[in-house]
Amino acid sequence: MTYFETNFPVRYYETDQMGIVHHSNYIRYFECARNAMMAAWGYPIEQCEADGVTIPIVSVSCRYHRPAKMGDVLRITAEIEKVPLAKLTVVQKVYNASGDLLVSGEVVLGFLNKDTGFPVRCPDTLVKIIEEHLGSEQ
Repeated sequence: MTYFETNFPVRYYETDQMGIVHHSNYIRYFECARNAMMAAWGYPIEQCEADGVTIPIVSVSCRYHRPAKMGDVLRITAEIEKVPLAKLTVVQKVYNASGDLLVSGEVVLGFLNKDTGFPVRCPDTLVKIIEEHLGSEQ
């Protein structure tokens, strides 16, 4: 399994009048962590697109355990358990600074040829990176 985590504070505009993070923002937090993971691996999403492959979301599931609040610093994780072929599944979680699990979910991503919009396999560059990370943690 590969594992990545990043941290950032809850911003005012992400909250409602009660100072609670609006549920839709957790999907954005998931995306921020995935993008940061790819950048940390040396293959940012912009490079993947420059290589001709886009990575659209196929599905998202999200379970809300506890609310994040204004002033919280969140830890968002991303885990990949296997090398992708046509789809990439990323298990994601959001924690507060106390380590309480706030949200858990799963994002399934596909791969499309940027020019034609047709499905393609996961780019070889990304496959190799994931294989390296899976191999280093076994």
